[in-house]
Amino acid sequence: MKFVSYWHDTAPVFEGASKGSVEGHYDVAIVGAGFTGLAAARQLAKAGARVVVLEAERVGFGASGRNGGHLNNGLAHSYMGAKAELGQERAIALYKALDHSIDVIEGLVAEEGIDCNFRRAGKLKLASKPQHFDAIARNFEAVHREVDPDTALLSAADLKTEVGSPFHGAMLSKKSAMMHMGRYVAGLAQATVRHGAVIFEGTAVTGHTHVAGTHTLTTARGSLTAANVILATGAYTTKNFSFFRRRIIPVGSFLIATRPLTNDEAQAVMPGNRTCVNSMNIGNYWRLSPDNRLLFGGRARFSATSDQRSDAKSGAILRDSMLRLFPQLNGVEIDYCWGGLVDMTKDRYPRAGYQDGLWYAMGYSGHGAQLSTHLGMTIADAILGRPDLNPVKGLDWPAVPGHFGWPWFLPLVGLYYTILDRVR
Repeated sequence: MKFVSYWHDTAPVFEGASKGSVEGHYDVAIVGAGFTGLAAARQLAKAGARVVVLEAERVGFGASGRNGGHLNNGLAHSYMGAKAELGQERAIALYKALDHSIDVIEGLVAEEGIDCNFRRAGKLKLASKPQHFDAIARNFEAVHREVDPDTALLSAADLKTEVGSPFHGAMLSKKSAMMHMGRYVAGLAQATVRHGAVIFEGTAVTGHTHVAGTHTLTTARGSLTAANVILATGAYTTKNFSFFRRRIIPVGSFLIATRPLTNDEAQAVMPGNRTCVNSMNIGNYWRLSPDNRLLFGGRARFSATSDQRSDAKSGAILRDSMLRLFPQLNGVEIDYCWGGLVDMTKDRYPRAGYQDGLWYAMGYSGHGAQLSTHLGMTIADAILGRPDLNPVKGLDWPAVPGHFGWPWFLPLVGLYYTILDRVR
């Protein structure tokens, strides 16, 4: 078993990073080379801006390479809950932004010729308990009527041709898609360089000042100045950007991947070949990979630590969860086990905009694979003076009380949701 990201291990290595010193002046400097940062850089470079991307590790190192490979439309919350919290206008705008984000990725993949197995698959939100189906059905009625008619409500009987495990019904979101995240981020990085941007890997930003409209970013490889800075670091935001550290909760996300399944094995597990998520608070998500592996993920443990020891513990929990759902996979080897941090906000709504002289987009709360490309391009367009289509512009973002970067409270949150899953 390999303790590395399946996406990283099965994708081409990006070889377009600059080997020179960090120096000079740029129109825009971007911190972070995941989907958000690279999409913003590509958009800016295409418009003729002088752009640099500074990445502490490697392209796609963070959440962009530590997700389940789902491109799901719809909200992390129930649509009815979002209406109650945000108002109908913003709830609809955010829902439609997630729809549009998948269209944007599909168009970008086609335009740049990125071979990443993009496919419109549809997403199943599966009811793990009978009472969960009642809630899913109520949410479906509102979504279908007000914002997304391209949805369907499936009964338990309908699911027999969709998934090889018993559930109590599901909502099908037909616009949802899937792709190979490693191939996408490598192709996006290559396209970004092709359009004229400069990318530095292994180049952490160790210092930042903003004086008289000019930013100075310091790294171990030198320093540069820029008229604008975009922060696209999510859960990997460092202490020198404390405003965002106090508002982003880094949460471990863990995945396993089986060996390639035979066609019969894959058909027994996922005959519908869609993306799936169940309805538990500490839930799981899964899909088949392009080479017929079952990719199975979830919170597993409420931890902000991801190393081989931590990932192995989480992988064992995930394997047990997988076998409870799919006992037909008993004896099937696990080839990959990996984890990493994803960026959550307290209310689980993303944030993007301009704050204290910095542009930013982050806090995707488990929906970043699809939304990050779109919001990165949206922030780039705002810098370019184009119409601002940011669906969360102006959304209040208070700091998390008692949180200064390390989420000491995660075990308590995990305990709360464990109890909630037992009683509801």
